[in-house]
Amino acid sequence: MTRILIVDDDLQLQQRLECIAERVYGRGACTMVGTLAQARAMLERQDFGLVLLDVGLPDGSGISLVPWIREHAPQVDVVIVSSLGDDAIVLQAIRAGAVGYLLKNGEDMELELSLGSMQRGGAPIDPVIARRILLQINAAGDAAAPVQRTGAAAASAKEQKEKLTERELEVLRLVAQGLGNREISESLGVSINTIEFHAKNIFRKLEVRTRGGAVHSATQQGWLG
Repeated sequence: MTRILIVDDDLQLQQRLECIAERVYGRGACTMVGTLAQARAMLERQDFGLVLLDVGLPDGSGISLVPWIREHAPQVDVVIVSSLGDDAIVLQAIRAGAVGYLLKNGEDMELELSLGSMQRGGAPIDPVIARRILLQINAAGDAAAPVQRTGAAAASAKEQKEKLTERELEVLRLVAQGLGNREISESLGVSINTIEFHAKNIFRKLEVRTRGGAVHSATQQGWLG
């Protein structure tokens, strides 16, 4: 059973997330703490597979805990669950290593489906946030002026641009929204075998083994924001 650590200082929210998470992962899966210090101590004592982490905690920003988890417990997936949906905060969390970002004001069923997508290798991001970020990325791409490069710089830029194909990037953006392979195949109107083929190529090119790792790697390289 996947063990889940809920890090939030709101007792009602702790209980709500516990109920939602246990519907997905089973009864007794959750442990709750209210501060960064308690979270670090718990992660040092016990093995967890998932951390549901708030941003605004009494002893600091939850995002500051993400790099610590990446270093000390790299097997743990971190999903931010916050009332803060500012684009800069979302991107900061993902760049730090979070594999998902959900909003507290989402319906229980939405949160349950998002957490459930992780069992299929998804990276749960609130649909409102995902849409807003993708619109910003598209707008930035349209507004960017072409830059002439020469020599090694041109070769390096060309190599990076060709790292993933446009179709692979399209698939990865849908992965970042928390969609599974079947949902992506239906969205793009292709077979699930085609999506699995693209997913294997994405994992190979980015040298990762999970969808969350692919989203994190692509984000760090500037392909998803």
